[in-house]
Amino acid sequence: MLVSLLLPAAAAAVYKQWIPNTNFETASNWEKGRVPCASNVVHFEKNKVISVFVRSPHVLTDMYLPLNGEFLLASGAGFAAFDGSWDPGCDSGETVRFADAEHQAWFNPTLWQAVSPDGELEASGRIFSVDEERVPCHYDDVIFQPETSFRVNVDSSQRVINLRSVSLMGQELSSPEAWAGYLRGPSAPLQFHGNGTLQVTGTGCPDKSGCACGNAPDGHRICAALLGAPGRQCPAPACQSPLQPLGHCCRVCGATINLDFTPDFDLRKYQDRLVQALLSQPKYAGVRMAISKVHKVQTFLGVIPRTSTPLIQIVLIDDGAGTQTGSAAKQLAADIMEDVAQHGETLGISSGKMEVATGSTFSGQAGSHALNGTTARTVLGLLFGLLLLGGILFLYRKGKLRLPALRLPRPRDRAEEPASPEPASDKGFDNPMFSVEPPSTDPGEETLQEMARKDHQVFYLNPLYDASETET
Repeated sequence: MLVSLLLPAAAAAVYKQWIPNTNFETASNWEKGRVPCASNVVHFEKNKVISVFVRSPHVLTDMYLPLNGEFLLASGAGFAAFDGSWDPGCDSGETVRFADAEHQAWFNPTLWQAVSPDGELEASGRIFSVDEERVPCHYDDVIFQPETSFRVNVDSSQRVINLRSVSLMGQELSSPEAWAGYLRGPSAPLQFHGNGTLQVTGTGCPDKSGCACGNAPDGHRICAALLGAPGRQCPAPACQSPLQPLGHCCRVCGATINLDFTPDFDLRKYQDRLVQALLSQPKYAGVRMAISKVHKVQTFLGVIPRTSTPLIQIVLIDDGAGTQTGSAAKQLAADIMEDVAQHGETLGISSGKMEVATGSTFSGQAGSHALNGTTARTVLGLLFGLLLLGGILFLYRKGKLRLPALRLPRPRDRAEEPASPEPASDKGFDNPMFSVEPPSTDPGEETLQEMARKDHQVFYLNPLYDASETET
C-alpha cells in the first residue's frame, strides 16, 4: 500500500501553478485585508498598471481607476453606485486601496506550487525539489488558474525564459505561434512586465537522462526572493559541516550523491527504482529525496571556473533531531551507493560520490576532494609570480624593456683590491727597469720627447730603447 501511494510522487512534477492573483474579491489584494463594501471609496493608484478579474457584482460609493489597466468581468459581474442606504458592518466613506502587485516576481519559489496535469494541488510527498527547481524550469508546463487575473515581474538574467506551455483563463497555449498571438493581445502587457521574455516551445525534455532545470543564471534572484523577506532565513543546521546541494539556497544535514552516467541512463526509471526498492522501506519513513540532473562547474585548482559537467544529484534529508539528525539519510545513501556498486553498469551509472553530514560528533564526508583554501592561494601566488617573471623576460627579449646592468665583483678582484686607493697618476704602470726623471727644463729635450710620443705612440721613456735606431 505504501509503494502505491509513493508512485505518483515519484514522477517529476512538471506542472507549476502561479499562486497569487489580482482578483477584486481576494481580500489580501486590499490594504485593509478585506473586500470593499457599499459605503467605501475604492482607490486604484493611477500610475500602477493592473489587470483585475471581477467575479460578482459590487455596489460602491466611488472608485478611482488607474490610467492603464483592465477589468475582466465574469458573467453577471459589474459595479453599481451606492444609493446611501444603511449597510451594516461597512464604515461610511472609508477609502480602501488596492495593494501593489508589482513586487510579485516570477523567480520567487514561494509563489509557485506543484500541481497535477489537471491543476489539482500535489500532495506533499517524499519527493521534493531544490529551490531552483521550485520555479518553472525550461521544459515545465505553467498554469495560471482559470478566472483569475495576475501581474508577474519577469525580470531575469536570461533574455528568454523557455517553457513547454502556458495555461491561462482555462486555455492552454502550447505552440510558439499560439503564444506569440497571445503576446500581441491587450492583456499580456498588463500581466507580464520586466526585462525577461517568456517563450513557449511546445517541447518537453528530449533526453531520457533528464534535463537541467535551466534556472541557474537566476539562482541569486531565487535565493534573494526566498530569504530576503523579513523573518525568512536559512535554519541553523543541526550538524557539523552541512552540505550545499547545487540549486539549493540553504545548507542541509543528511547526504548528497553525485552520479556520473552513460547514454543508457534513464532518470525517470531510476527514480522509480529508488522509491520502490529503498525509499519505501519503513526504516526510511522520515527521509525525503530530491533527484535531478544538474550541471556542476569544474574549476582549475578548485578556484577558477573552467567548464560544467552534467551529473545526477540526489539530496537526502530526514526528520531526525539532535545527534540523530541525518542518520537515516546517511544510511539510505549508503544503500544507494551499494546498489550502484552492484548494478551501476546495468543502470547506466559509471560512478558515484557520496557526502554526508549528520548530528553525530563523528560525521565525515566520503568522496570529497575539496582543495584547501590556503593551499589554493599559495599555488595561485606561485603561478602569478611565474607569469610575472615570464612576462618580464618576454618584454626584455622583445626589446621593450631594459634592465639595469649589474656588475658583480669577482673573488680575484676583491683579493687584489688595495686597502687604500693611490692618488691618480698619469703613468700606465710601474716598471722596475727604469725610473722616471723629473721633467727637464731644456726645451730641446722636451721637444724630442714629444716627437717620440707622436711618431711611435710611446706613453713613457724607455732607457733600453733608442728611437733613432728605427729610423736607419
